[in-house]
Amino acid sequence: MEGIDSFIPTLSVGARVEQVVDWLTTNLSGFFRIVSEVLGVMINGLIDGLLSVPALVAILVLALLGWVLRSWQFAVGAALSLLLVAAMGMWVPAMQTLALVLIATIIAVLIAVPVGIAAARNSVVSSLVRPVLDFLQTMPAFVYLIPAIIFFSIGYVPGLIATIIFALPPGVRLTELGIRQVDAETVEAGRAFGATPGQILRGIQLPLAVPTIMAGVNQVIMLSLSMAVISGMVGADGLGKKVVESIATLNIGLGAEAGLSVVVLAIYLDRLTAALGDAKAHGRSLRARLKANGAARVAEDAKVASALKTTSATLS
Repeated sequence: MEGIDSFIPTLSVGARVEQVVDWLTTNLSGFFRIVSEVLGVMINGLIDGLLSVPALVAILVLALLGWVLRSWQFAVGAALSLLLVAAMGMWVPAMQTLALVLIATIIAVLIAVPVGIAAARNSVVSSLVRPVLDFLQTMPAFVYLIPAIIFFSIGYVPGLIATIIFALPPGVRLTELGIRQVDAETVEAGRAFGATPGQILRGIQLPLAVPTIMAGVNQVIMLSLSMAVISGMVGADGLGKKVVESIATLNIGLGAEAGLSVVVLAIYLDRLTAALGDAKAHGRSLRARLKANGAARVAEDAKVASALKTTSATLS
């Protein structure tokens, strides 16, 4: 630098980061190896489980799940879309990607919900967590892959770790938002009846915050799916690896098939989690109809019991 810019001090942040990473690699290699083995067993076990079921049976089960939670129209659309994925020869990569997304989502939610609850109940925790979440959300996704590869080599595990980090922030933010949005008068009523903070959290705040928390889970799943594709660059099998192969070989056909399969998975998971978060908005689901039939049967039984009681009173 020349002129006035020469007064700006030189600070090598990258060198410091490399020193930290080297220290972690040297002193915590055993811990990283254990984490890698545990996560590897989890994801490989889930992949084996998903692929042990014939594709047609799995499609029927997934379609039935869509009918139970959303509607029969969604179930039909899901079945046809998943049949298309299988017909394109993308079923195995799709199940590998689905397993990666499910494991990453479960771990991210298990971390995000408690942190979000703590942030909602304590302003100090919230102020400490917020800049960390800002950092995680704004850092380019590819950057997470570098330390993940150094710590966990290549394969599913580094992709899984990077996916969890990338998908975590929305879960924390929306959990905190959902709990903070609970009506203060409702919480105060719980306190007036002598409920403890834990009882208020479990009985009032969490149930009322479920739609917002499920919106956070939905965002975690979508970000996990987007990052799972990027994970193909570090050797994680699945649709992401197919996309990377198509780019490397300029195979537009393979890229189109893999991309369309990602779209099918994304839409299916998005609609399903949306139905979980707002069951009342999906009255055409099998779950809603069974619940309505059960309520109608209870009401009919109550009418019959009332009529019998009236007749008995009249006769006596």
